[in-house]
Amino acid sequence: MNTGDTAWLLVSAALVMLMTPGLALFYGGMVRRKNILGTIMQSFIILGLISVEWILVGYSFSFGPDRGGIIGDLSWFALNGVGLAPFKDYAATVPHQAFMIYQMMFAVITPALITGAFAERFKFSTFLVFTLLWALLVYNPVAHWVWGIGGWIRNLGALDFAGGTVVHITSGVSALAAALVIGKRKGFGTDNMSPHNLPMTVLGAAILWFGWFGFNAGSALAAGDLATSAFVNTHSAAAMATLSWVFAEWIHRGKPTVLGAASGCVAGLVGITPAAGFVQPMGALAIGLLAGAVCYGAVMMKGKFGYDDSLDVVGVHCVGGTLGALATGVFATTAVNAGGANGLLYGNPKLLAIQALAVVVTLAYSFTVTFLLLKVLDKTMGLRVAKEDEIQGLDLSVHGEAGYNW
Repeated sequence: MNTGDTAWLLVSAALVMLMTPGLALFYGGMVRRKNILGTIMQSFIILGLISVEWILVGYSFSFGPDRGGIIGDLSWFALNGVGLAPFKDYAATVPHQAFMIYQMMFAVITPALITGAFAERFKFSTFLVFTLLWALLVYNPVAHWVWGIGGWIRNLGALDFAGGTVVHITSGVSALAAALVIGKRKGFGTDNMSPHNLPMTVLGAAILWFGWFGFNAGSALAAGDLATSAFVNTHSAAAMATLSWVFAEWIHRGKPTVLGAASGCVAGLVGITPAAGFVQPMGALAIGLLAGAVCYGAVMMKGKFGYDDSLDVVGVHCVGGTLGALATGVFATTAVNAGGANGLLYGNPKLLAIQALAVVVTLAYSFTVTFLLLKVLDKTMGLRVAKEDEIQGLDLSVHGEAGYNW
C-alpha cells in the first residue's frame, strides 16, 4: 500500500463529491427563480440516494466478479469483502474501500447530470424512483462493460480514462430520452425562461472545473506522472474550449456571453474526460477546440429539433462525450500511457473503430432503457407535476420553500 497514492485518491474522491453540489449551483442559476431549490434538491438528494445504492448493490454490480461480461454479481453486496487491503485488479496501491468510494462519486454525479434536461417540471417522487432504477439498469451495467474486470467493452480494448462513455454519453443521451418523453415546459417558446442568476452558474462552473481535476487526474489511481498528465490535459482542454465556445458564439450571435464561457469550460471538461490519461497536451488543446465549437453548435441546433432540454445536457454531455470518446481513438498514444493504445494519428485506425463501436452501443442501450423506463413510470406514477404546480414553481408547490424572500 502506498500512502501517497491513498491520500491522492481520497482527496480526488472529495473533489469529485464537490462536483455534484457544484452542478446544483450550475443548474440552479440557469432556471427561473421559482425553481432554484427544486433544481438544487435534485442534485443534492442524489448524493444520499445513490451513495446508499452504491454501498448496497451498485459497486458490486459495477465492479464485482464478472458474469458474462455484462454485469458484476452480488458477491460484494453491502461491501462484503470490500475491505482495507488493496484489490490489485483495480488499484494495487490503495485500500479497496478507497477505490470504491472514489467510484461512488462518479455514480452519484452521472444521474445528476440528467436532471438538467427535465428541470422545472419533474414530479419529485417519480424522480427518486427513476434515479434509482436508472442507476441499476443503465449506469451499473455500462460501468461494468467499460471498466469492470471482464467487461465486454473493456475486453475489446476501448479506452475511457475517466468516464466519457460511462458518465457523459449515458447521461447525455438519457437526457434526450427524458426531454422527449416528458415534453416541453409550460410556456416554452413564449415565456421568458432565461437564467435567473448567472453569477451562481459561473460559481458552479468554477467548482466543476476545480473538482474535475479529481475526476480526471484521480482516475490515474496513483500520485505520479499519469495523474500529472491527466491534470495538465484537463485544464488545457477546458481553457481552450472556453475560448472556442465564446468566439464561436461571438461570431454567430454578435456578443460573447458569460453563460457561453461557463458552458464552454464544461464542454471542454466533458470532451477531455475519456482522453485525459491517453493524449499529449497538444491533443488536449485540439479536443478542447473542437468541444467548445461543436457543443455550441449542438446547443444551437436544439431549437431546430424542437425538444426542450432545459439546461442543454444533450448538446454538452452527449455530444461532448461522444466527441471525446472518438477523439481518444485519434489522439491516444502509448508515449503518454503504456497501458493504453495508439490511436489513428499514431498508426492504429483500429482503436477509432473500437471507440466508435463503444459509443454506438452505449448511445443505443442508454437511450432505449431510459425511454422505456420513463414510459413505464409515466403510466404508473406520472412524470410531471400538476400544471398549477409547474406555474407556481417547484420550490413552493413541491418543497414548501422559497429560494429568495424578496
